[in-house]
Amino acid sequence: MSIQIANDYGKIDITNETIARIVGEATIECYGVVGMASRHQIRDGLTEILRKENFSRGVIVSNVGADTQIDLYIIVGYGTKITEVAYQVQSKVQYTLKKTLGMKVGSVNIYVQGVRVTNL
Repeated sequence: MSIQIANDYGKIDITNETIARIVGEATIECYGVVGMASRHQIRDGLTEILRKENFSRGVIVSNVGADTQIDLYIIVGYGTKITEVAYQVQSKVQYTLKKTLGMKVGSVNIYVQGVRVTNL
């Protein structure tokens, strides 16, 4: 599945894998996010934090009509306010997709899969 963007010069096809990588990079940059988690924790392992090349396993991009919906599975740092971290992630993802791809996102859903103590 991919998203098509048409302009005066032709069509651009952007795969969901590419969008997932962009979203994953934007998410990791947010304060309070320790890492991305797999959406299939039982199958993939309960304590696994995804690396850069596997961000697409923690991001689901779906097209509902004309809107794009993004589901993120994250692990937050201990002692951070989860609602504030989730809000920051939502804002950052929407901003990044608007600036890099010029696309509007209908919704960004955050699923917190765990809390980790980070070494400072």
